[in-house]
Amino acid sequence: MSDLTGKTIAVLGGTGPQGRGLARRFATAGLSVVIGSRGAEKAEQVAAELAQATGGAVTGAANADAAAAGDVVLVVVPWDGHKELLTDLKPALAGKIVVDCVNPLGFDKQGPFALQVEEGSATQQAAAILTDSTVVGAFHNVSAVLLEDPEVETIECDVLVLGDEREATDLVQALADSIPGMRGVYGGRRRNAHQVEAFTANLIAMNRRYKAHAGLRITDI
Repeated sequence: MSDLTGKTIAVLGGTGPQGRGLARRFATAGLSVVIGSRGAEKAEQVAAELAQATGGAVTGAANADAAAAGDVVLVVVPWDGHKELLTDLKPALAGKIVVDCVNPLGFDKQGPFALQVEEGSATQQAAAILTDSTVVGAFHNVSAVLLEDPEVETIECDVLVLGDEREATDLVQALADSIPGMRGVYGGRRRNAHQVEAFTANLIAMNRRYKAHAGLRITDI
């Protein structure tokens, strides 16, 4: 937690289930959180609800303002809006650690499946766009249902953290470690992000079959 002292965590797409859940957990851990959304009003409403629920420091703003306010910025938006949002926010994200949490997935009658991404993965696409930022991939395989449930005190899973800059991946691992039960584990360089993002399709299929909220645990580390 020492690496996170004084840092503000911005969550772009923080009004959706995954972003809202992560914001809840970070606020509960005592971190300063800014929720971003397309509209400031919705972000402010969700922030007020989370601040009341957690007793934490949570504010809301439009995505561009949230990006500017954050020291570490999580991208938790739908895949179809990923490229456009990051292109628009490139200036605001310059010099920051950007954590891409997006899973490029499709759904059909047979269930979830991984989409092909020209750059290789959402994390690699973010790095290609945000050339003035340090991009890390993380939080791809965590259940939004568990994150949002105030009755669940610990999230028992590992978070694979992918990146090329050791200082940044260490910081994002510490961010994962701030959530009780969760552990940040270095998972390789950005070029290895595809299979981590794609594995979310497998987890969704498992959860549907077993009526569960399965996550990952890495053994022998």
